[in-house]
Amino acid sequence: MPSLSGVLETALYVDDLAGACAFYEHLFGLTTLYSDHRMRAYDIGGRGVLLLFRRGESLDTVQLPGGTIPPHDGSGPVHVAFSIAKEDLGAWERRLRDSKIDIEGRTKWPRGGSSIYFRDPDGHLLELATPGLWQGY
Repeated sequence: MPSLSGVLETALYVDDLAGACAFYEHLFGLTTLYSDHRMRAYDIGGRGVLLLFRRGESLDTVQLPGGTIPPHDGSGPVHVAFSIAKEDLGAWERRLRDSKIDIEGRTKWPRGGSSIYFRDPDGHLLELATPGLWQGY
């Protein structure tokens, strides 16, 4: 069987694309890889891409010179976890506090990792997780 080598893209669907982009760019200092009227793509640590789509703007097939992208969309709050270094957890907690973002939950995992949870402007549950959450991570 062929193997997977990672998750390349994670997509979130947002109501206010400009507001969501401002939130992610300010809080995380993300670098834009691509942007158009319906979406923005951000580099995540050189290992993945976060896609923010304006909700309802990807319901038609997208025609590209190299092929097509089928319709997709999503609703409701979803969950995304970002990996962070163990020694950066305190700095992230301070950054969230300084940005007036409430930490809704904290978890210490059996393998030694720690997670903190908070929301973006669309209500998506974001997690910052240190190594030790999952085996091998």
